[in-house]
This record gives sequence, structure tokens and C-alpha cells, in this order.
Amino acid sequence: MDLLTLFTLAVGLSMDAFAVAVCKGLAMQKVTLKKALLVGVWFGGFQAGMPLLGYFLGVQFKESITSIDHWISFILLGLIGANMIREALSKEEEEADGSLDVKTMFLLAVATSIDALAIGVTFAFLKVSIVPAVSFIGIITFLLSSVGVKVGSVAGAKYKSKAELAGGIILILLGLKILLEHLGILG
Repeated sequence: MDLLTLFTLAVGLSMDAFAVAVCKGLAMQKVTLKKALLVGVWFGGFQAGMPLLGYFLGVQFKESITSIDHWISFILLGLIGANMIREALSKEEEEADGSLDVKTMFLLAVATSIDALAIGVTFAFLKVSIVPAVSFIGIITFLLSSVGVKVGSVAGAKYKSKAELAGGIILILLGLKILLEHLGILG
């Protein structure tokens, strides 16, 4: 996986975390650098850890499903992307909560990184150097989530759905790229 594809994937994966970070910033009485970095550490850490876990799970099944791995990647990325788009277009409003307690942040970090677990399974079928890849994803998510807190405090929630929509589209396009490359349609 080339660096541009990995960067695009990392940005796409981080959009859920960015959107939640924007909501956190919106709900906070006072945004500080420490709070923004704490949100970044939670989301970035889980966005790095979950694909690593998914990779190790995927390696267990790699030999038995190598002939359809490109379809699995395409379907997983497509489903994750479609779900992000559905959430972005949903009229339901999520209640903003500025709390950074361990229970709240743990649940949010897990919820925003479940898709990264599926990506990790996909990594097991692709030629990916796993440690640099998950580190890169974690760093991108850390940076975007930290910035998201500040964006939320300044701009409000208007970017939340746009971030989720963009992330969903990116993941669907990446899944399509993997499929088309494997089928020999893209070089």
C-alpha cells in the first residue's frame, strides 16, 4: 500500500473521531490544549490499536480466504463507508457532552474505531507493513481529533456531518480501488 493510499485511508478512518471531537469542543465550557490533546490521544490510540488487533485476527484466516480477499476488502470498506454516509445524512441529533472522563472517552474511542478493526482485517490480506501503517493512522487521527476539539469550540457542529460524509466517500472509493486493482482494471 503506497503512502498516498495509506494517508487517504487514515483521513477517511479519522473522520468519525474528528466529528465526535468537534462535538466535544462544542460542548466544552472552555477548550484547553490539554483537553484537545487528551481527546487526540484517546482517539488516535484506539485508531492505531484496533487495526492492529484486526490484522492479527485477519492473519488467522488469510490462507483460507486469499482467493476472495479483494472482495472482502471491498465489501468491508463499502459497508463502513455507507454507514458513515448514512450517519452523516441522518436527521437525528446527537447530544453534545463535554465530559472527558475515562468511561465516556473509552466508549467513544471504541465506537469511533470499530471500522478501524475491520480495516485491520483487510490489512492482513494486503501487502501492508502493519506497524508503520497503524502508527500513521494513529498519528493522523490524533492530529485531526485534537484540531477537531478546537474547530468545535469555534465553528460549532456544522462540520460534523460533512466530515462523516467525506470519510464515508473516501472509504468506499478505497474499497473500489482495491477491487479494481486486484481485478487488473487499475494498474
